[in-house]
Amino acid sequence: MADTTNGVITVTGRKKFCKAHAGDISLPVITHMAWGDGGVDENGQPKATTGNEIGLYNELMKKPIESHSYVNEEETTCRYTATLDKGELTGNEISEMGLFDSDGDMIAYRTFMRKGKDADIPQIYDMDEIF
Repeated sequence: MADTTNGVITVTGRKKFCKAHAGDISLPVITHMAWGDGGVDENGQPKATTGNEIGLYNELMKKPIESHSYVNEEETTCRYTATLDKGELTGNEISEMGLFDSDGDMIAYRTFMRKGKDADIPQIYDMDEIF
């Protein structure tokens, strides 16, 4: 059954966490954010996420993470930041994003309402990984 939320740590990400906690693998770091326009249904509503996603529905661009920060005192939420610069994805309507690790696997995925991209305005995206 599909989850009714729009953001999720993927099954791939959860498997890696489990194996790293058991000492069987080293956990690869989050290195990239990707954006796409496939995150909404035919009515323009964000698609529900399942955790089984392995990539964006329609990836348009992937860029290195610019920064990260811990956004709560407990340090159980990490916010990753990346920017679509002026001139990037001009005219597109962004509706999905994902975090990818150094192995190239998508670890977290989020859908949202369409956001149009103008040529002369950068868009800064934050994505929280919550534990």
